[in-house]
Amino acid sequence: MGSSGINAEYIGSSGINAEYMGGINQLKFVRNHRSTAEERVGRVAANLRVLNSYWVCQDSSYKWYEIILVDPAHKAIRNDARLNWIVNGVHAHRECRGLTSAGKAYRGLRKKGGKVSKIRPSVRANWKRRNTLSLRRYR
Repeated sequence: MGSSGINAEYIGSSGINAEYMGGINQLKFVRNHRSTAEERVGRVAANLRVLNSYWVCQDSSYKWYEIILVDPAHKAIRNDARLNWIVNGVHAHRECRGLTSAGKAYRGLRKKGGKVSKIRPSVRANWKRRNTLSLRRYR
């Protein structure tokens, strides 16, 4: 090991070998900032449900979003016919599973047609359907 902690075989004349460390510089986070903000708020306020969010402002370093949270234990929410769907347990931590508007955007579910034929109902479900051998009984 060298002083930098990298094996000597990976260090060439021009520094670190590009074949070893070449691909890490252009890796980007897959999800958008809005979805990340929703997840952070959902972790802090775990007893509330994330309904949606919207952009507020930004500067050169940060972006600010307002996250709309709903209390599923509140009587007004539980009695409201338009909002009480979010009370069910299946809607807990929607933001972590990409079910909010920002989550659907980074999953590519805003598009329609043939250009997004491999992402519905989800990327993994579509891949599994295409790669599973189905041997029917009568074939």
